[in-house]
Amino acid sequence: MKFLTANIFRFLALALLLVLLFRPEWLMPILAPLTKFGASPIYTQNSLVGLAISHMELILISIAASGILAVLGGVFVTRKSGADFLPLSRAIANAGQTFPPVAVLALAISTTGFGAVPTLIALFLYALLPIFENTVAGLQQVPASVLDAADGMGMNGWQRLFQVELPLALPLIIEGLKIATVINIGTATIGSTVAAKGLGEVIIAGLINDNTAFILQGGLIVGLMAVLIYDGMETIEHAVTRKIGFRPQ
Repeated sequence: MKFLTANIFRFLALALLLVLLFRPEWLMPILAPLTKFGASPIYTQNSLVGLAISHMELILISIAASGILAVLGGVFVTRKSGADFLPLSRAIANAGQTFPPVAVLALAISTTGFGAVPTLIALFLYALLPIFENTVAGLQQVPASVLDAADGMGMNGWQRLFQVELPLALPLIIEGLKIATVINIGTATIGSTVAAKGLGEVIIAGLINDNTAFILQGGLIVGLMAVLIYDGMETIEHAVTRKIGFRPQ
């Protein structure tokens, strides 16, 4: 019953997202009462599909960059040679979420100008912490008995890392990626304040024009994308967990 309910929810969420992107006029009766002075209830200044694609490009690029650096950093500080750098690395990762993204954007545009770059910098910094912490936790929680068995089989450090430690830590690493992705899907909306293409453009247009219909369209698309992507990544995480037959506790 729970599985059936979850599938129904996924189907309805996906259906609503597709309608919002490709056939928003179908929602005209619902959105029209949310406008004032006869304003259009459907955002038509730019393609909603195009904005959604641009939005996801920002997410993919920032998560890829953050993921590579955070996983490499997590591996480094869990080796004997890098253990002394764990407090410093953790402080750097935490600093990314200490500064509000608006402040990061303001600082970034002074050197990079307007557009996608300052937004990518803010998203990159925001995604570091959950990925780094989950990588460290996953690697630290691999049982000592498993590591001893790997050493007993004659594995060197690299073999043990890639054949034993990382596979067993993978569910937690995916969890960190999942959290970072959902955070960045919402945070990326502020990129439109510095001329980055994305769904924040719809929300900002609604705020400027006092058009609640625009705000609802942009907010729903972003929210549904976050929910569906989170659900998809959770499915991947469960599949990986079942395949390796172990999840760090």
